[in-house]
Amino acid sequence: MTSREPALPLYHLGGRCRSIPGPVRTVLLGATGSIGTQTVDLALQHPGEIRLEGLTTRSRVADLAVLVKRLEDVGAADRPWISVLDIDAHAAAAADPILSRRLLPPGEDGLLAAAGLEGVDCVVNGLVGAAGLAPTLVAAERGRRLALANKESLVIGGGLVAEAVRRGGAEVIPVDSEHSALAQCLCGRSPEELESLILTASGGPCRDWDAVQLANASRADVLAHPTWEMGPKITVDSATLMNKGLEVIEAHVLFGVAYDAIDVVVHPGSVVHSLAVFRDGAMMAQLGAPDMRVPLLYAITGERHLPLATDRIDLKALGALRFAAPDEERFPCLRLARDAGRAGGRMTIALNAANEEVVAAFLADRVGFLDIPRIIASTLDSTEPADVSDLETALAYDREARRLAKERIPTL
Repeated sequence: MTSREPALPLYHLGGRCRSIPGPVRTVLLGATGSIGTQTVDLALQHPGEIRLEGLTTRSRVADLAVLVKRLEDVGAADRPWISVLDIDAHAAAAADPILSRRLLPPGEDGLLAAAGLEGVDCVVNGLVGAAGLAPTLVAAERGRRLALANKESLVIGGGLVAEAVRRGGAEVIPVDSEHSALAQCLCGRSPEELESLILTASGGPCRDWDAVQLANASRADVLAHPTWEMGPKITVDSATLMNKGLEVIEAHVLFGVAYDAIDVVVHPGSVVHSLAVFRDGAMMAQLGAPDMRVPLLYAITGERHLPLATDRIDLKALGALRFAAPDEERFPCLRLARDAGRAGGRMTIALNAANEEVVAAFLADRVGFLDIPRIIASTLDSTEPADVSDLETALAYDREARRLAKERIPTL
């Protein structure tokens, strides 16, 4: 099955989340990243609602030890299982009196073990990139509630995830602010009521720049996002509009809506997070301050609006809401993503792999801002469409696309 043909909406349109009594026993993948630290903040605020049973990191063991100590102090965790991917960092964790108590094996084996821990209700996937797909499949096969911040799982393996969710009886609740907004607009609605979706994009820090300015955009320029606090990779994706392109593919898989019925508008204020359009012409939007803890709390707790210390929108002071069409001539990544999504299968894998490689090169000052869409387009042009039937095939296509992209990135 390919991501262009989900048999059913992956999100539970027309239904409600399962009820979980007591605190939601949660595994947090990517605990020391942006999504992870905000999830820990929620567990500290709501120890009676969220209990962290497992935490993972790639290599930041000192930061992880601090988080574990803070969680234990408020009763939001009790000796959680720990996964450390990096071999050397895992050795450091084994020598740490806090982290060594329930330490899983190093590398991907430990990560997948964390994603499949027994007695867990929810897995928060806050990993970045294609590395998030395998643990997403494990959590889905185990029937967990999957609070999914790793959009790449659906971009490169939407069909695989859908099959795993159906086999395991899992439920997927999106954490991306746009898809969380759509979930809040659509929860309990019949799929037959829905006409189209509108995703909002901040446009990033370079949205009003001309071609000359874009050609000279520095790493610091691009990472200066005007409204959201995110990791460097997703911040670059926001500036190129690739993030929005990936979210179009994600929305297609989550909600079963055709690509022609998914629109994108630039909304610099980041107040309206997305809109659903119904068949009678009614439009429903979700508004709120740009704070990722809001969709995280909503997803982990089974779509409940619990108290949260975050900014409130003052409509009287807000003034007019601005919307505009995205400029796909200056920011072609949105078009590249749509085209790859329509082709499905191998093409979405190539899109994501090439983007990860060239964004990493941009963050290392090896390519310019406008090289990002150029190298992605060249990689896609060299990729033959094909369906994806299993994880091994998806990973093989991912490796090949990375090789093609790296060939197009100048060496130092």
